[in-house]
Amino acid sequence: MSDLGFQAFDADNHYYEAEDAFIRHIDPKMSRRAMQWADVNGRKCLLVGGKVNKFIPNPTFDPVAKPGCLDDYFRGKNPEGKNIREIFGELEPINPAYRNRDARLALMDTQNLEGTFLFPTLGVGMEESLKHDPEALVAAFSAFNRWLDDDWGFAYQGRLFTAPYITLVDVDAACRELEWALSRDCRVVVMRAAPIATPTHSFSPANPRFDPFWSRVNEAGITLAYHSGDSGYLKYSQDWGAGAEFKSFDFNPLRLCMSAAPVADLMAALICDGLLDRHKNLRLATIEAGSSWVPGLLKRLAKAYGQMPFAFQQDPVEAFRRHVWVSPYYEDPLPELRDSIGADHMLFGSDFPHGEGLAEPCDFVHDLKGFSKDETRLIMRDNGIRLIEPQTVSAAA
Repeated sequence: MSDLGFQAFDADNHYYEAEDAFIRHIDPKMSRRAMQWADVNGRKCLLVGGKVNKFIPNPTFDPVAKPGCLDDYFRGKNPEGKNIREIFGELEPINPAYRNRDARLALMDTQNLEGTFLFPTLGVGMEESLKHDPEALVAAFSAFNRWLDDDWGFAYQGRLFTAPYITLVDVDAACRELEWALSRDCRVVVMRAAPIATPTHSFSPANPRFDPFWSRVNEAGITLAYHSGDSGYLKYSQDWGAGAEFKSFDFNPLRLCMSAAPVADLMAALICDGLLDRHKNLRLATIEAGSSWVPGLLKRLAKAYGQMPFAFQQDPVEAFRRHVWVSPYYEDPLPELRDSIGADHMLFGSDFPHGEGLAEPCDFVHDLKGFSKDETRLIMRDNGIRLIEPQTVSAAA
């Protein structure tokens, strides 16, 4: 374990959902349209909207991959040419700390973690599968969030800050869900980086029709996180013949090299459609989406501002730097991100306990070579702590 000289704040930790996470509180009238379990050829499978869902190959999570088992792979190191199944190695029984909050706190004590944001594992892949049925989508995540409150709480012991998942497909329902979460001391909510899809139309999340929700987030001063998951962009890879499913447990290399970046498109939409002009207190965090997209997006925003200054109420690059915090992959070019947005808007995220994350969360610091002590503390602790403290509207003026 790395000796930082202080306790860290991890902006990207995960739980593994209990098997009844989407079922415990579901309206019985909606259960067949939302999530169910089924036995398919002797294997327990998750049905979403009546179809077997393949977002997670083993949605029971027991057994589960060892934390950090894909570390070298995601650093581009696979000299033996192993396939993904071989790199995963032997699975292990699920650790109680992945599903129990007190066990998680005990584990965090050994990891030198003061606090964490906790995000879904299965949950971030479910909206796409229910976008054809907005009523079921809203019901499913309302049930999910109540399970989350039951098992984890939203600010447990001032250390575990779980993020309820909110969809904007029904803005009135989203506002009600947000109010409910705020009444339980919610500090962060999570969404997917995608247009708001309905059965007939898609909208930018920054469309004014969603302003009632954004106004309340703005007033509450909490953090809104966009975490990677199924943003619907797998269709893009399908169009290029790269496939979109785990079939032989091998990724198609084309998918690893394609340019589609949902989070970059999302941020471009939020800024160009004026969301940050209308709601000046917003704090947005991008989690587990890397950072290689940031310099290119800022260059495109700067060029668009130069070409069409009349289309912007403020410098879009400065708006990004003021409102957005980025949790990079540890293998990303971290000095480049610092030069783009400043160390004060970078977040340490380990993705623990996922296989593609770090086995020891604070080992992230080893990739901060060349960063000063002050910059390291900002990234490893202070920026995350700042984002769990609600910001008043007057403070952002």
